[in-house]
Amino acid sequence: MVKIKKLGLFLVIMALITLTACSGTANENTPKGDAATNSAAASEADKAFANGKYDPPIEISAVLMPKKYVQGDTKENNVHDRWMLETLGIKHKDTWYPANDDQYKQKLQLAIASGEKLPDFVSVPTNPVLTNQLIDSGQFIPIDELFDKYANKILKDHSAQHPELWYPFTRDGKKYNMPILEYTDNDDTLLWFREDWMEKLNLEAPKTIADLENIMDQFKNHNPDGLAPKDVFPLAISLKNNTNTWMGSLDWLFGAYGTIQEQWNKDANGNLEYGSINPGAKQALAKLNEWMNKGYIHTDSALWDESKSAESWTKGTAGILPGANWVPDWPAPDLLKNVKGSKIKAYPVPAGPDGLIGTKWQNSGVNASIMINKDAKHPEAIFLYYNYLLDNLANPAKGSKFEYGFAKGYDWDIIDGQPTSDKEKIKDFSNEFPFLTGPARIPDLYMKTLVKLADGKTPETPYEKQMAEFRKPENWAAAKVVMSQLDIRKQNYFTGAATPTMIAKWNLLRQSEMETFNKIIYGNLPVDAFDTFVASWKANGGEQITKEVNDWFKSVSAK
Repeated sequence: MVKIKKLGLFLVIMALITLTACSGTANENTPKGDAATNSAAASEADKAFANGKYDPPIEISAVLMPKKYVQGDTKENNVHDRWMLETLGIKHKDTWYPANDDQYKQKLQLAIASGEKLPDFVSVPTNPVLTNQLIDSGQFIPIDELFDKYANKILKDHSAQHPELWYPFTRDGKKYNMPILEYTDNDDTLLWFREDWMEKLNLEAPKTIADLENIMDQFKNHNPDGLAPKDVFPLAISLKNNTNTWMGSLDWLFGAYGTIQEQWNKDANGNLEYGSINPGAKQALAKLNEWMNKGYIHTDSALWDESKSAESWTKGTAGILPGANWVPDWPAPDLLKNVKGSKIKAYPVPAGPDGLIGTKWQNSGVNASIMINKDAKHPEAIFLYYNYLLDNLANPAKGSKFEYGFAKGYDWDIIDGQPTSDKEKIKDFSNEFPFLTGPARIPDLYMKTLVKLADGKTPETPYEKQMAEFRKPENWAAAKVVMSQLDIRKQNYFTGAATPTMIAKWNLLRQSEMETFNKIIYGNLPVDAFDTFVASWKANGGEQITKEVNDWFKSVSAK
């Protein structure tokens, strides 16, 4: 099974082409054509969805990113394309061949600028600027009617539960992008402790910041590995680029004082406010300054990015690493290799002195999206394709053709009479299939499955069995901690493109924020310098940005 990790996650970027008239779900932005042509297209679409297949086949083209092909497969003839033609009646023809994600983005932007006709179906990375450029090009249609008519239950249920997923894709009340689903809750912050230290010192899980401080003091001054206090910096964090990030994050500490920094949270009135200027941020900075003075965090933290922050933990000089549920996959193996007898365990984040508690939550279960060209003959085709993957491959039934994987001899095989997905056992193993939408994922399935395993229940479905085989017990336990913290998470509600004032002033505001915060943490500025920073932030564009962000939010969230 695919390794579940946000870091380094890549999408297969695609586009479908060769299609010219619109189906009967057309709207005012769609070419009308004559009534007979539109009626015929609608009839063909309805027939395809009724049968699950186009007959006769239609031809599409797609952008393919570099893939590893085995067993004689090529871009023009491979196991995915053969499956798509046989199962769905869709022929695959390529047009663009970008070398990587950056080249693809550049090609799209050049095509927009030059007025070049774009493919019928364009996969868009999570990038609000690019999304807005594509909408502005006038080449793409709103998908509201198509989604209502053709999206399957999985897509519709998730979008109903998470209306915020539409915010980056909405313009003038219309939705322009079909969301590609991703696992939810996969980046929530946990605190990963050296459990062997906790056991040797007879310490219990911290429920409050005060409890955590006691643990850090014990780790530093009574280290069970015999390390001198000067060599131990209990909390591994990153202060270089962002403090609300994916490793060594501080969102949980700011959350203990009622805010989440570096993102737009809802205030008591339902308006959006920038978390870094909330008064709670001042309290969090004061606490970080205290911890710096006590040696609980390393003086080099301002030089450390996310990966570097993890190194002090993996080499055994830190006892606490803020990270996601996938830390047992990376970087924990380095710790276990470097420090004999080391153990790890995920703990919930602690509450602040007033009982406040919070972490970031920025994942609405969407990893990318697809836009549909106004000239597409079969705009519904991408729904037929994606519905099939979600219904059959994302959580395959026992005894189905996808029980063990997508293709025998590629991502699974029969070895010594037994089916296996172990890449070490399969010659020419490959799971890099050119799926037009990327891997099919049901957003809540991953965490629910890990929690089931953590509860000691027997895995029953093929998906559950694969998770039991390939995920570690520490992953299972961490997922249970994540799911116990659902009510404390704060979402970043601003997911649109940069506002006009942001374009002009945001970089300077962010630079001022990082410089001020770090100087307070290191004691080079008093804590009250925070108040001066907030006043300056508002006066130098922040107040106007806040207005623009709220105007945007009202426009996309209005029912």
